Amino acid sequence: MKRIVSLMLGLVFLGGCAVASLDDYKELILPASPVTGAGKKNLTVIFIGVSTLLFDDGETAFMTDGYFSRVAYNSLARIEPDRDRIARSLQRASVKSLAAVIPTHTHFDHALDSPIVAQQTGALLVGSNSTANIGRGYGFPEPRIRTVKNGESLSFGRFKVTFVTSRHLPIDFALGEITSPLSVPARASDFKMGDVYSLLVEHDGRTLLIQGGAGFTPGALKGRKADVVYLGIGGLAERDDSYRDAYWREIVQAVGARRVVPIHWDDFYGSLDRPLVPLPGFDRSMGFLQARGKKDGVDIRLQLEWTPVDPFSGLQR
Repeated sequence: MKRIVSLMLGLVFLGGCAVASLDDYKELILPASPVTGAGKKNLTVIFIGVSTLLFDDGETAFMTDGYFSRVAYNSLARIEPDRDRIARSLQRASVKSLAAVIPTHTHFDHALDSPIVAQQTGALLVGSNSTANIGRGYGFPEPRIRTVKNGESLSFGRFKVTFVTSRHLPIDFALGEITSPLSVPARASDFKMGDVYSLLVEHDGRTLLIQGGAGFTPGALKGRKADVVYLGIGGLAERDDSYRDAYWREIVQAVGARRVVPIHWDDFYGSLDRPLVPLPGFDRSMGFLQARGKKDGVDIRLQLEWTPVDPFSGLQR
């Protein structure tokens, strides 16, 4: 019991006691993207909390993380995917099939549901050896598991995804790798971090970067380019100015981003049946992003959950 209480306290800065509001940021919200021409559409991204992002160009779709179960913070000693909730969430997002499900790392709030999402959509499960071992523990078919190395790229339709090894925000929780098949129910701490990725997504000559957590490896993105960065900010408010400045420099400035869209800003213990609620420190993180964006000429925007958005809307080529 003491261990679980300690675990909950260690996670409190990431969720469970959210206090902020989006009311002061309405002018930053990206507009919904309409469907065009006989049901066909251009590239859209749907944000569904934490680092779950659905990329869809009308021909091919893939998803990062796919975390829908949203387990309660008082049940971390025994967690497992909620298959019904996953199915309802996929239906709400109009997802019938996916080419790939890609956890950015394997903490429970990223990878708990990933194999089930892949199973329900016919997708490949793509990521680290830790990701593969979650899939194996769930009985996911081995031929549909893909492990990747630093710098490797995979193509899905008109999407090209490049995996660049990164780091997590420094925390003392579930460190290391998952070295054998992990079955559920399990403890939240059994979902060890594994490899952490920055994901570079290229589509029809335009580029995005997904940084699922507020960590970085110095120099890892040197020479890479991305017009838009989906930037994890969970826990960033608790870091000092030097860390935040380094994070901006090593991620946003490194790829020459013209727009930043924060992700991993919501209380991930809250149900997706209700509007997302920001984490404590959200206002501080947004204040930092807006100040740096103004200084460096980077457009800071927000994206509402469940809303398909053109991430390049308003940005000239």
